[in-house]
Amino acid sequence: MAAHYDDEQKAFLLEFLQRSNALGRQEIARLREESAGKEGIFSAPLADLESARLAFPSGAFRLTLRAGDVKGALYQARFEGPVPDVKAIDGVVTIRYPRRLWVPSREKTAAQVTLSRAIPWQIVIQGGTSEMTAELGGLNLTFLEVKGGLHVVHLDLPAPTGRVPMRISGGVSEVTVRRPAGVAARVHLKGWAAGFVFDDQTFSAVGNDVRLQSTGFDPAAPYYDIEVASSANQLTITSG
Repeated sequence: MAAHYDDEQKAFLLEFLQRSNALGRQEIARLREESAGKEGIFSAPLADLESARLAFPSGAFRLTLRAGDVKGALYQARFEGPVPDVKAIDGVVTIRYPRRLWVPSREKTAAQVTLSRAIPWQIVIQGGTSEMTAELGGLNLTFLEVKGGLHVVHLDLPAPTGRVPMRISGGVSEVTVRRPAGVAARVHLKGWAAGFVFDDQTFSAVGNDVRLQSTGFDPAAPYYDIEVASSANQLTITSG
C-alpha cells in the first residue's frame, strides 16, 4: 500500500500513525478510569431520565440486584472476576459477559448492581446465572423477565404501582418470589414444577396451564401478573 509513496511521505504517515495510536491508548485508559471510578464502581448519571431498563444478556455466576439511593446516579455496579462490557445509553444499562466465560472450569464471576429508586425500571435477566438474588424494596418496577439456564433465584419484590408483568422461562432449579404483604398476584404456570407453593396452597408435580390468583384478587388494584413457562424443581410464590 505504501510502495508508491516517497520517503518523506512515508515518514509523515509513520509519525501520524504513531501519534494517533498513542492518543488512542490514552483516551481508552481515560474512559476506562471514568467508567469504573476510583473504587472500581461503574456508574452513569441519572440526568433527566424518566425511566430506565437493565439488560443482562449473559448472566454472571452470582448476580445480586438491589434498589437504593445512589446519589444522582442511574445505577452503580461492581464486579468480581472478569469484568463485563458495561454500557449505559439513553437509559438502557447493558451488562454483557463474553459467552466464552460460561465454561464450568473457568473463573467464576459475581456482579452486584444497585438501581436508582428515583425512576421506574424494567429488568431483563438472561441465562448463564447460577445464583440470582434481587432485593428490590422501594424500586418502581414496571416489568421483570428472568429466562434460561438458572439454578437458584430469589426475588424480593417491591410494592407495585399498577399491573406489573413478570415472566420466568427456561430451566430453573429453585425459584422463590416474595411480594409485600397485602399485594395481590395472579399466576399462570405454563411449565411444570415438582413442588409448587402459592401463598397458603401447596402442590406436587403440577403444571401444564395452571392458573391461580391470590385471595381477594382485584384486577383494578396494583398486582403482579406472573407467568412461569419453565420447569422447576421447587417454585414458591408468596407474600410477607
